[in-house]
Amino acid sequence: MRVNGTADWRRGEEVPAHKFKMSQMPRRLSNMSLLTHVLACLFGMGSWVAINGMWVELPLIVPEIPEGWYLPSYLTILIQMANIGPLLVTLLHRFRPGALNEPAVIYAIVSMGCVACLLLAFLWKRTVEIAGSAHSVPLLVLTFFLSVVDCTSSVTFLPFMMCLQPQYLTTYFIGEGLSGLVPALAALVQGVGVVHCRNSSHISNGTLVNGSGAASELEAHYQPANFSAEAFFIFLSAMMAVCLFAFLLLNRHPGVRREHEEGRYLSAGAGVGKEEQGLRLRSQQEEKPMIAPVDHHQKECRSSFGTGTYSGLQVVFIFVVLAWVNALTNAVLPSVQSYSCLPYGNKAYHLAATMAALANPLACFIAMFVPIRSLLLMTFLTVSGTGIGAFIMAMASLSPCPLLVNRTSGTVLIVVAWILFVLTLSYVKVIIGVILRDEGHSALVWCGAVVQLGSMLGALTMFPLVSVYSLFKSGDPCNTKCPL
Repeated sequence: MRVNGTADWRRGEEVPAHKFKMSQMPRRLSNMSLLTHVLACLFGMGSWVAINGMWVELPLIVPEIPEGWYLPSYLTILIQMANIGPLLVTLLHRFRPGALNEPAVIYAIVSMGCVACLLLAFLWKRTVEIAGSAHSVPLLVLTFFLSVVDCTSSVTFLPFMMCLQPQYLTTYFIGEGLSGLVPALAALVQGVGVVHCRNSSHISNGTLVNGSGAASELEAHYQPANFSAEAFFIFLSAMMAVCLFAFLLLNRHPGVRREHEEGRYLSAGAGVGKEEQGLRLRSQQEEKPMIAPVDHHQKECRSSFGTGTYSGLQVVFIFVVLAWVNALTNAVLPSVQSYSCLPYGNKAYHLAATMAALANPLACFIAMFVPIRSLLLMTFLTVSGTGIGAFIMAMASLSPCPLLVNRTSGTVLIVVAWILFVLTLSYVKVIIGVILRDEGHSALVWCGAVVQLGSMLGALTMFPLVSVYSLFKSGDPCNTKCPL
């Protein structure tokens, strides 16, 4: 169509001259692309920032509440109960396709997260007497709501990203990785869990013994926090508010909506599969994104899943790997991180936790530029990451005296192991997300559901081993003696 003889520089079509100026289009679209990347990252940061923040704040919360160190066990149960949210969303997509308004659900859960974090800042110390004993009911109830928010984000945030072009999905995964790193860095600044060993002074046979006496021992003293738990929860509420604002712009900003129109993937209604495939092929012909979708129209249909690129056996393999990787990274290994790292010292623990959190977005960043969809590579990385995880689990089982304890080489080894473990398996998760993104909206819904399923199975497996049967032992940070 020719109107006033002005051509669209991207599509080669004729468009009204008053809408575009040829000299300004590349720069304007480049700026909008950068804005969309930033918004996608901030949106992803809100996915798990609340629960991740709760976990890193435990050393400050536990001494102030009647549940004490049983709180982590309660949190594990609450998070698994919260999977009712993603279960309902997945069932609606399965039996009532098109009935769920995803943007409305995202607005609701993120707003609930903002309010819950803000209420925690004022109510986390409050207790309610039940059956003659005090319980932190407000803390547990609000934590359950936060768990519903974060668990449901897995099956709503990812499918929403289908509205945007493929390269923004990896940016979203970078933000999701930062949802663990940012609270960890905030906790480091806060000084959470920093312990100092000091000589104790006490009376032995009527004599004051101080430090050098035979009856003296070292005592662990935790460093006072640089700012309160109340301030930390307000910070988490602000992070959720930033996520809400980012989603509002992703959904409503005129410039970003142009990205919607260029990369639109319909998700509901009759004939969804054909419309998705046709629009995807048209988008591929118009431009080559940073993460280019697979050229489906040149390949024969191998199954009824998505575009038919992968056979039924390959689809099952991809989802099994996804569940396994998320079980390891979200539940199994995090449940024993303290047992594997603390014997090497408090600095080793904090360094491993922080660097592992940094490895997650780093893997997403690598996948943005090197998106290798090879199932063979995926298998190799999964086996490698699982092997590294087995080593970490072995060190945790040997706690409080693992290999090379009290040696610098041991500290370096455990920190590097955690970095490589998170780096390899995070790359696998991103590549699976990229693969399923090309298979359509419903594939990403199932992706989120399988992520939660794997995490749930991992948590339910480790909970009795750690909390009921106490198979892992922790030592005194100041007085544990290990044989040389």
